[in-house]
Amino acid sequence: MSKVKNILLVGVGGQGIILAGKLLAEVLAAGGFDVKLSEVHGMAQRGGSVVTQVRFGPQVYSPLVSPGKVDYLVAFEQIEAWRWLSWLGPGGLLIMDEQIIYPAGRTQVTLPEDLTGRPGTVCLNARRIAEEAGLVKAANMVLLGALAAHLGIELEIWYRVLENSVPLKYLESNRKALEEGFARAKPSAG
Repeated sequence: MSKVKNILLVGVGGQGIILAGKLLAEVLAAGGFDVKLSEVHGMAQRGGSVVTQVRFGPQVYSPLVSPGKVDYLVAFEQIEAWRWLSWLGPGGLLIMDEQIIYPAGRTQVTLPEDLTGRPGTVCLNARRIAEEAGLVKAANMVLLGALAAHLGIELEIWYRVLENSVPLKYLESNRKALEEGFARAKPSAG
């Protein structure tokens, strides 16, 4: 790869976005890339927006991604997918959990349109898939698995990074969640 690629991980506090960003950066570095990582926590502890920017390539000078330049947008829920969709570049891939996390005090929201069938979108019920893998909190690994299928980095590298990052009692569930996301990573044709 000769050009720098940009990944945006977006969601709300408590979804494991920061951990996912750190794991992703470690995997990319182990895959031989220069990697820069930037995190914005905001009001994360109160269910607010969390954004992690990851840039990788032969040589990366800045950790910050520009709007319209994102190659992979990984949204941990649909409202954040909409909030950051304009950052996705031409031909970019949206990987999204189909769940909606309503803002405090709201029981419904109206989204401009349904993104689940949008061309170039991988939409998963990450929470359900993670629960079937043995750990509902591994929904972040389901989404990372879907991303892994498009990055071309061997799963063995992902496994090694997981082994060094996840407590042993959660390792097998996280590994299964990653594999399930990888297996279901085909984007919709629209």
